[in-house]
Amino acid sequence: MVLLAKSDIKDGCSQFGNKNLNEELRRIDQEAMKSRMEGYLEDCLLNKVDLRRQWISQMVEEVQKVVHHLTTEISYQDFRFQAVPYCDTYNENIKVLAPSLFLITVPTRGLAGYKEARQQRWRYYSLKGARLPRPLQDPEGLQQWLEVGQFLKSPGQWREADVNIEGDIVPAKVLQVFRKLVENAIETCRLSGRVRMLIDHLVVRVVVETSAGQVELQLTPSVDIPTAWSKKAQWPSCLKRWPSPETVQCIKSFGFSLLACSSYHWQLSFLRAEQVLLEQLDEDGGCRRKCFQALRQMKEDVWCPGTRPVITSYHLQTVLFWTCEKYPNPKDWQVFSRGFLRLVRKLHKCVSQHFLKHYFVRKSNLLQYASSRELDALAQTLAFFLKDPQISLP
Repeated sequence: MVLLAKSDIKDGCSQFGNKNLNEELRRIDQEAMKSRMEGYLEDCLLNKVDLRRQWISQMVEEVQKVVHHLTTEISYQDFRFQAVPYCDTYNENIKVLAPSLFLITVPTRGLAGYKEARQQRWRYYSLKGARLPRPLQDPEGLQQWLEVGQFLKSPGQWREADVNIEGDIVPAKVLQVFRKLVENAIETCRLSGRVRMLIDHLVVRVVVETSAGQVELQLTPSVDIPTAWSKKAQWPSCLKRWPSPETVQCIKSFGFSLLACSSYHWQLSFLRAEQVLLEQLDEDGGCRRKCFQALRQMKEDVWCPGTRPVITSYHLQTVLFWTCEKYPNPKDWQVFSRGFLRLVRKLHKCVSQHFLKHYFVRKSNLLQYASSRELDALAQTLAFFLKDPQISLP
């Protein structure tokens, strides 16, 4: 299989001109040319990856200054929210979902000593305070209720009616309070020329102007639980060779978080654990990270560009984890082109079936609410690519 970057050849990225390339194709045998072009593909694609890294780093630098400024003001106004710290290196509160779409987790303050709820009870309340004739729907796979009584330490502010109903800390009410704080902070910090709120009745979204263009931020309050691993995350499965038992133990020690991004239920998040898993990908000297970066580059540049893509970097990261688990042997990750195409095939399968299991909470489908039309279009694009893997980078 020859992986050929046509547009890059035209742009002069290749060491061959068109005529010389044709002569070379005639002169050497097919296998030698295959090896040469696969190396060429890797070099050109990973060069784009390096340029992306520099570009994203600059955007993150500008965004985190704005976010730190806003959340510092918010923390002055309301004890329950902490400022997002400014970091010279990796900032765990900023997750890049796409080049112009970031998830910002804003840590809450005061809740400590978490324990799983022992009893289940029906909830008949509504957000406006009326009593419902039927109980609220139970949480789905990646969701759970959150009661103030689940914490050994819970300041009185978390029992106030602006965020609490019948002992539950309700994410929609938390978001209502937080949205107003963000609006006020934009004015107080005199950032209205750079930051504007987006209309969204559920989550809090803002657009930030950077030197590289606009970036959309989803600002999400987060309850961090570093002392426990969620019972919903039945991971790893038995008899799995990847990751190692030592890595599993390390990852679970980071706990999990609960994000306020729906009406009644909090969403489980494992961003810290996932980051640790990413950092330890290639301890055996493989090329998993390179393959993932190349997959992300093709997705963003060619297969699924846009400001709000149906498939984000988080989906690709999950595809990577599943593929690493299926192919745990280091020898499976020594050849870049094979590893890259292995990830593309897994992505195509998930998109075609509209089904991608969360890596830790395996009863949850990350594509459950994704646009079927967009998924089908992407599946067709990937199918064409797999029939004839031609790399055309813009």
